[in-house]
Amino acid sequence: MAKLLYRLGLLSARRAKTVVAAWFVLLALAVSSFLAFGGQLTDQISLPDLETTKVADRLAEEMPDAGGGNASALLRTQDGEPFTQDQEEQIAEFIDELESDEVISSVGNPFATQEELEDARTEITEGAEELETGREELESGREEIDAGFEQLEEGQEQLDEAIAQAQEQGVYEAAAPQFEAQQAEIDANREALEEAAAELETGEEELSEAESELERGEAMLELSSGAQVVSEDGDVAVLMISFSEPMESVGTEELSSISDELAQADIDGVDALPGGDLDMELPHLFSVAELIGLLIAAAVLLIMLGTFIGAGLPLLNALIGVGVGVAGAMALSGVVEMMSMTPILGLMLGLAVGIDYSLFIIHRHRRQLKEGMGTHDSIALATGTAGNAVVFAGATVVIALLALNVTGLPFLALMGTVAAACVAIAVLIAVTMTPAMLSIVGRKILRGKERRHIGEYRSKVVTEPMGHGKAVGIAVLALLGLGVLSIPTFDLRLGLPDASSNAEDSASYQAFHATEEAFGAGVNGPLLVLADLPEGLDDTAAQDYQIDIGNELLANENIAAAVPASLNDDNTLGVFQVIPEDGPAAESTEALVHEFRDGEVLTGADLADVDLSVAGMTAAQVDMSDVISDALPLYLALVIGLSLLLMIMVFRSILLPVIATLGFVGSFAAAVGIVVAVFQWGWFADFIGVTEPGPIVTFLPVLMVGILFGLAMDYQLFTASGMREAYAHGSAPRLAVRQGLHAGRSVVTAAALIMSSVFAGFIFTDDPMVASMGLGLSVGVLLDAFVVRLLLVPALLHLAGPAAWWLPKWMDRIIPDVDVEGAKLERKMVDDSAGRDI
Repeated sequence: MAKLLYRLGLLSARRAKTVVAAWFVLLALAVSSFLAFGGQLTDQISLPDLETTKVADRLAEEMPDAGGGNASALLRTQDGEPFTQDQEEQIAEFIDELESDEVISSVGNPFATQEELEDARTEITEGAEELETGREELESGREEIDAGFEQLEEGQEQLDEAIAQAQEQGVYEAAAPQFEAQQAEIDANREALEEAAAELETGEEELSEAESELERGEAMLELSSGAQVVSEDGDVAVLMISFSEPMESVGTEELSSISDELAQADIDGVDALPGGDLDMELPHLFSVAELIGLLIAAAVLLIMLGTFIGAGLPLLNALIGVGVGVAGAMALSGVVEMMSMTPILGLMLGLAVGIDYSLFIIHRHRRQLKEGMGTHDSIALATGTAGNAVVFAGATVVIALLALNVTGLPFLALMGTVAAACVAIAVLIAVTMTPAMLSIVGRKILRGKERRHIGEYRSKVVTEPMGHGKAVGIAVLALLGLGVLSIPTFDLRLGLPDASSNAEDSASYQAFHATEEAFGAGVNGPLLVLADLPEGLDDTAAQDYQIDIGNELLANENIAAAVPASLNDDNTLGVFQVIPEDGPAAESTEALVHEFRDGEVLTGADLADVDLSVAGMTAAQVDMSDVISDALPLYLALVIGLSLLLMIMVFRSILLPVIATLGFVGSFAAAVGIVVAVFQWGWFADFIGVTEPGPIVTFLPVLMVGILFGLAMDYQLFTASGMREAYAHGSAPRLAVRQGLHAGRSVVTAAALIMSSVFAGFIFTDDPMVASMGLGLSVGVLLDAFVVRLLLVPALLHLAGPAAWWLPKWMDRIIPDVDVEGAKLERKMVDDSAGRDI
């Protein structure tokens, strides 16, 4: 590899203009492809085989009218007064305009809905009054019938006595016709009273049925009242927008168009605010914050290299590299679904490693020039030695990023693949365009003073190892520092940020908080709950089940409302809109979703035959977090296992790779701890620009592992390879540690500062996902480079002594000898200077 890179560097130096022109042509092609074929990015995360997706698909199959997606927008009066009749009429006209959009199936008029609820309440009240009147009439009729029966009994008794007296007196025969007429009258009256009593019984049954129906209506209305669409003060209303397709099938352009239409709504004295599902403002790919990061990187380069040309070359190489990589990736956004984070991650890594990898080669070339080597020979050797290390370092980052494909998460796999492509392009730029540019600038890469003293430069020789006491002190302090910073990691809570974490001036943020103030936090994250009912239920029995289920759900302390929405045709499936007590990112809401998943919500014995399932955006976010958390162990095992094997092969040691890996675990935990303290606990939130603390982005730890582990191994390579080389050349084990550290610390320091500056530029963006990623990577690079690679690992290797370089003989025989630093090539260059060819 070293000889191949030597020849590549020499060819690039000799054909410098051709190489530079070729990269500019590639850049033009990538940009042209993006402009011609690029599509729309999205902030929606879709995962296959989620429980939520299965529930939503089932709902769409069994109840097509209820299977479409839903989003909301908020209407509020600018003066805080209730909506006027004129404003309500303008809103109705605006709703008609919205419904003309092809992707929208319907838009609920909040005032019509509220009026329907009020009418239902009025009907129930009037019905209750009518039932009360009917009950009074029935009671009155009952009393009259009972009185009639008493009178008949008295008349019967009198008639019987008269008949008995007539019989005793012997005059019965003469009075018999009269007695028979009186008896017939009594029987007729009794029959009439019995018919009236039967009618009364029928009336009572009908009245009881009406009372039961009224009670069911009251219960359903009570359950429905939990989902208000107009605030109690009458100054805030919610527009419920229903789509014909699920939300993940609605294009970002359509959602953005609806959001723009809402924002431009011309309603006198009313603001229309699109909710988080509609407000599709994507983060900027490049902003002032990233420019400041690049300026800091340029300042570090200028201080280290001493010339504007030297500082500009790595920046130019990195910009061309990310231009090719990011533009090329975004050209594919027209055919694949790509999150807005994907090109941003490629930009982050492409800039950072692009600058660093060029710097490594330039640093080696400058040293060789100062020692008196010819320009082309120096370029070729720097490419074969430092370039060889760059290729290996880039390979570790690429492996870590491509390993994201094993997580089974398409959006994460695409992120890793695009970022890996940007890193690979940065490596190619470093070993081709960097030599070409160095050839063009010649010795101007050196300061004027350095050019005047070429051949006089000598590296400082380290002859004494680190002191034992100093090594112990450094190790203890480093471990304590990492331990303290890692404490917040134990409180890590993963999730996806809701609109409350967006910029305060964004429409989605204002809509979120206005909704929370007017209706409660849970309205921002409703759950769609499906209830499987027993078969064979008629409409009344199914409605009774709905009421019982709704009341049972309301008994849960984390549920604010449970609204029966609909039933399917055969009454076997009921749909509820469940409003949690807290917002979509709250721990209680996450716990509630898990309760539904575990079947722990319905505890009553009378509902044991009912099964519940849950869907909706909030449930989907919880499911995504669970899937990603489950994928993390496999990913960690794969990345760390492969990297351990690579480091054993490079460093010919068992202990060094283990120490290097454990050191990474410490720096990673500390970096995550800082992210938790800022974005979850709210420390320094105002300074960073965090609007509201919340859970850490679900996929952030996975990405941080992939990126930081690869970069950590980069820095380990540029320090430990020098240690290994010194040890192989006969230095004592502890002396070799200090010699290697001394040789590589300056370039690692500069590289870490540059990379951290580039990442830090993304901290102050409005998007919480990008900001948390920038903070995690920035502090992760600083901690790993300065605390672990330059302090902790050298201290522990010093304390380990000869054991640091121990490798079983059987393993030494079977693993290939990788000359990462190109030492063999360098020795051959020395031989060549004595008259022998390479």
